[in-house]
Amino acid sequence: MARRKALNQELIKLLGSSNVYFNPPESIKLKYPCIVYNESNKNLLSADNKKYRLLNQYQLTGIDRDADHGSAVTDAILESLQYCSLEREFIYDELNHWVLRLFY
Repeated sequence: MARRKALNQELIKLLGSSNVYFNPPESIKLKYPCIVYNESNKNLLSADNKKYRLLNQYQLTGIDRDADHGSAVTDAILESLQYCSLEREFIYDELNHWVLRLFY
């Protein structure tokens, strides 16, 4: 849990606001721009028949009304977080979405 909280603080810093949500319930009203993320998998790295590192995989979704700002935040995340990649981009309900995969 400490690693996830560290990730949360890093995302707040990169977004420039506290609109970062981990597994938000449907009842919560999101404030934009925001990042919504959840844990999607765990990867256990091993070598020589020994387990040596557990990486949590997260799906991050950046949501912004302003495509340029959202793209800049996405670029900052990709540059700052080593094991991160862009999965796809789409527009839904007049909001721009960037979906990223992160191992952290």
